[in-house]
Amino acid sequence: MNVTKLEEQLGIRFKNHELIQQAFTHSSYVNEHQKEKILDNERLEFLGDAVLELGISEYLYKNNVDMAEGEMTKLRASIVCEPSLANFARDLNFNEFIMLGKGEEHTGGRDRASLLADVFESFLGALYIEQGFNAVLTFFERFIYPKIDMGAFSHAMDYKSQLQELIQQDKNRGIEYKIAQEKGPSHMKEFVVQVLIENKIAGTGIGRTKKEAEQRAAKHAIDELSK
Repeated sequence: MNVTKLEEQLGIRFKNHELIQQAFTHSSYVNEHQKEKILDNERLEFLGDAVLELGISEYLYKNNVDMAEGEMTKLRASIVCEPSLANFARDLNFNEFIMLGKGEEHTGGRDRASLLADVFESFLGALYIEQGFNAVLTFFERFIYPKIDMGAFSHAMDYKSQLQELIQQDKNRGIEYKIAQEKGPSHMKEFVVQVLIENKIAGTGIGRTKKEAEQRAAKHAIDELSK
């Protein structure tokens, strides 16, 4: 495994290359190289899973002050699920660094979602051991948190659909979303969106993207209609 290339791609320098290599070593590779006394990534995956849960939980807690516990749990589940983790791994080109046995390689293991998700978690476990939790949070700030801010997981909290279903009980009521304001510089822009029901403001939301602001406006409207 070319750890130097991984360092260049991530912008991270690792002291313990052996540990990082272990994070990308599948059990099938170990089984085919038993004389080399190589360790697979399963124990690191166990640790990385816990590190991931804490890092995402802390971020959601701090950045969604109006979100209830149940909603945060639902959103976190959509972020840490196997398909999402596999996509994170693909985006970071982790698949090219995985050390696989020949059989696993030939059956498409390098792009298997479950395997990629495991490697992503084991990498987090290795990063945590070597550089601590703050290094993991820095990694998240660069590669994971922006995706959350952009609304990549908003499907899990689809308040617009919930509001539509609520309003459709009365077919004569129409819903419209309007951008009321755009704030901040281009790289830190915030959108203020209003949702109108029968041309009356029913809710307002602020977000880093229009979609995020619309979802928050819909959530606000649902809360108001539920009172």
